Amino acid sequence: MRARISFRAVSRVLGVLAAPLGLAKAPCPHTVIHWVTRLSITRLQQAGALTKNPLSADPFANGFIWIIDISIALGCGKLLAVLALDAHHYARQAGAPGLEHVHPIAVSVAESWTGEAVAEVLKELIGTLGRPVALRKDGGSALAQAADELDAKGLGTRCLDDLSHVAANVLKHPYVQHPQFDTFLSACGQVSKHLKHSALACLAPPKTSTKARFMHLHRLVKWADQLLQHSPPGAARAGSAFAKLRGALDRLPACKAFIHLFRRDAEALLQCQEVLKVQGLREQTRAQCHQIVEAMPPSSPVRQGFEAWMATHLAVARELGLDTVGLPISSDPIASLFGVAKQRSQGPIKDADRLAVYLPAFCGQLSPGDAASVLEVSVAQQREVMGSVSSLSQQRRQVLPNPGSLESLFEADRHRHVELLAGSKNRSKNARIYPLSNNYEQAQGALWEAGNEATLPLNSNVSVIPMAR
Repeated sequence: MRARISFRAVSRVLGVLAAPLGLAKAPCPHTVIHWVTRLSITRLQQAGALTKNPLSADPFANGFIWIIDISIALGCGKLLAVLALDAHHYARQAGAPGLEHVHPIAVSVAESWTGEAVAEVLKELIGTLGRPVALRKDGGSALAQAADELDAKGLGTRCLDDLSHVAANVLKHPYVQHPQFDTFLSACGQVSKHLKHSALACLAPPKTSTKARFMHLHRLVKWADQLLQHSPPGAARAGSAFAKLRGALDRLPACKAFIHLFRRDAEALLQCQEVLKVQGLREQTRAQCHQIVEAMPPSSPVRQGFEAWMATHLAVARELGLDTVGLPISSDPIASLFGVAKQRSQGPIKDADRLAVYLPAFCGQLSPGDAASVLEVSVAQQREVMGSVSSLSQQRRQVLPNPGSLESLFEADRHRHVELLAGSKNRSKNARIYPLSNNYEQAQGALWEAGNEATLPLNSNVSVIPMAR
């Protein structure tokens, strides 16, 4: 049996199991937190020695797809996380990638993330781990700018758009301009007010996020379609449940055309997502998805946009030789990582710096070797990572009961944030990175000249191979 529980719950469970496990004393929650923090440190240290599985179509890349995302938390810090997923995933594993299949290679917190700042983190990772096969990202402008920055520095690679965000965007463009869209949202709000505090409360609409609305709007549309089926045409007896429901529907019945069209398109895309996430994008799954979207008319912008995305990314799969195996095209592992960390790692105060330290511990599979590695992390190493980072809980205890102490929140040392990058304990601090052209077949001249004073970083993973001209 496997379950995700909080740090305090871990302490209580170990208290119950102390005697069978031979524990003289169960660890307190703070000890558990220290263990998890040290596990995160070791995970990032071990990531520098990841076994590379280069693709024959791109032998100079490290064989991994890097998944990048940014998440907000309480406070001014924003979380940047980078995970490495084996590009051969579908050749080695059955099913969609999960947290146990990804390797954390970077976690960093900053007050804001620009394209230049994200590119600097990726540049340092490339200097340690080598160039990835591709970068997978959502539609955020900062991540797109970071990819452009790497291209300008000769460190660029392929960019893959996350499937879920693509599906949301192809739905958004035609439907956000639909004449019934605003009416539908307003009616859903009014229906919620009427039903929540009544005997019909079980029929209230599901709660959906207003941010990235079109990633979750299908749930609201499905609810509305099912609710309207409880109100068929015809008279309603006064005082009956039917009459009360009809009185709470507001303008929802007037949106039937929007509801029918949106549900048709959204459900087709959801079926395609299930196929592509479980099996990857390849020739066979593209054909399956093509049959699914045939439920939409050929002129549908949703169908055209989705098929254009599949064609573009299938061309990348062919280029990499993954068109028969499956190209991973979902960012679900990193979304799950953020969700698990925010729900399970600590209390109601979701501090970005504290969350960042726990993220690597939730990736990969645990082994007895992890316990041995955790024991090797010293208190000094842990303090180097977290020692001067003040948590929001700490600040609250120090400032709230003491009027006149607000200025302490803006001291210079408060602006230091957590940054954990893949590499060994003794990773070279040399920041000079020597880019190798991806288009190596067109390179002219010697790859390395004798007498050149430039040197590669100490722990660089670049191999200089003699090649005949």
